[in-house]
Amino acid sequence: MPTNRQQLLDNRPEGEAVASNFKLVSAETPPLKDNQVLVRHHYMSLDPYMRGRMNDAKSYAQPQPLGQVMQGGTAGEVVESRHPKYAVGDKVVGFGGWQEYSVVDASQPGALKKVDTTHVPLSHYLGAVGMPGVTAWYGLVKIIAPKAGETLVVTAAAGAVGSAFGALAKARGCRVVGIAGGADKCKYVKDELGFDACIDYRQHPDVKSMSAALKEACPGGIDGYFENVGGYIFDAVLLRANAFARIALCGMIAGYDGQPLPLANPALFLINRIKLEGFIVSEHMEVWPEALAELGQLVASGKLKPRESVAQGIEAAPEAFLGLLKGKNFGKQLVKLI
Repeated sequence: MPTNRQQLLDNRPEGEAVASNFKLVSAETPPLKDNQVLVRHHYMSLDPYMRGRMNDAKSYAQPQPLGQVMQGGTAGEVVESRHPKYAVGDKVVGFGGWQEYSVVDASQPGALKKVDTTHVPLSHYLGAVGMPGVTAWYGLVKIIAPKAGETLVVTAAAGAVGSAFGALAKARGCRVVGIAGGADKCKYVKDELGFDACIDYRQHPDVKSMSAALKEACPGGIDGYFENVGGYIFDAVLLRANAFARIALCGMIAGYDGQPLPLANPALFLINRIKLEGFIVSEHMEVWPEALAELGQLVASGKLKPRESVAQGIEAAPEAFLGLLKGKNFGKQLVKLI
């Protein structure tokens, strides 16, 4: 059986996460039992939500256990199978974690999913045509529920969720404004993703400046907002929100190191009768087939051009993850394991 290199959570962060929170180990993959398959991971996913699970704190997901493989999405190939529905060579997506191989009980519902790489590259099933894409779809379709002509804003617009959100919103006839960090990301958001405008938050580092930039980019106000970041940007958006605006709250990456993120003017929720709804996409599995079908069509047709940042090798995962938390990635952050 092959040797399997794994990244474990060795200790919990105190404040900012650091590389020494993780530990690289090697283990033998165990022999397969009936209904199990051995998957060789080609790619593993790095996502902001993983930072919250490193803390031993009450949240929507159980904390990542110490001394165990960091959990997360994977895409790879079946290299051995004792399950009748999976054959050697099948391309599959699962939740194999930060390791090169995983043994999966394929009889468990949702444990493994075969994917077609004819028109959609395998890696995209961890991004645009995976959990991040469905996250964008759910927040847009089920919470914001936009009408054609409305103005929508999304933070982290160059990332895996934000880029999918833009393509989905443009397909519904909306004006879409992104917020991203740096001129290169803003150029990509406008030129390649087709957003109507993109604001560089590095040029607008406070509420007053950001609010002015939003006023220029959204002269008719903001009807829908997809929130990934929190902090002063959220305050600035609320100042520009129209009556009956809808907000899909997906992430608060500005607060992932543990500090609270107070709102400056929560009375605006009442004044403008704003609807705010937080959501966890894994709690809405019933929408995944519909969402993935639309996302797959957008990628295959070239209407969604996902960008990827790819680190090479299991040993590169911690630094790539820490870079993701600081916005150093461009698009979906992956680790390539082959």
